Amino acid sequence: MPPCQTGTVSEQARRGRPGYDRDHFLTVAVAVFNEQGYDATSVADLAGRLGVSKAALYHHFDSKEELLSVSLDRALGGLEAVLSTPEATEGTASDRLGAVLRGAVRVLVDELAHVTLLLRVRGNSPVERAALGRRRAFDQRVTALVRSAQQEGAVRADVDARVATRLVFGMVNSLVEWYRTSGPEGADQLADDVLTVALDGLRTR
Repeated sequence: MPPCQTGTVSEQARRGRPGYDRDHFLTVAVAVFNEQGYDATSVADLAGRLGVSKAALYHHFDSKEELLSVSLDRALGGLEAVLSTPEATEGTASDRLGAVLRGAVRVLVDELAHVTLLLRVRGNSPVERAALGRRRAFDQRVTALVRSAQQEGAVRADVDARVATRLVFGMVNSLVEWYRTSGPEGADQLADDVLTVALDGLRTR
């Protein structure tokens, strides 16, 4: 008697063959976007890298734009979630700022390819403009935390809060250019290093 199979034929078709599921398609597509640039990548390029037909790609994603949207949401959703953690919402502003920076580093490490793509978008499409709007909103909330920490006297007030936020996240974002998850330093140690360099330069003595 043949083994029992769960799920209908259509459900099995949507899942796809092992190694050819939606996550696999997204991972490969984002790698190609980061290598070639999103605008310079065609659906044919993606299908060729995946070794499938364009029809097979469209079975999982309606368009190249949907691939971009899902990837950017992975990066932005992770960053936005950091702002809602207990560590980022309780305690002093200085402690909350540290928690947000630490969380942002962890998101970058966990979603390195997606964050890399986010940092390279330039607003050339509605999807990109929406992502940039969410990123600005995130930056504004971090800037508000910096201001609160300045008002507490925990962070030096002679640096504009907006400038301080841009400088600190400039350092965090630069990690995508050189950090490799296969390296010796894990997310926690990397976050410690970022906080030491960033906050020790801002804290009052």
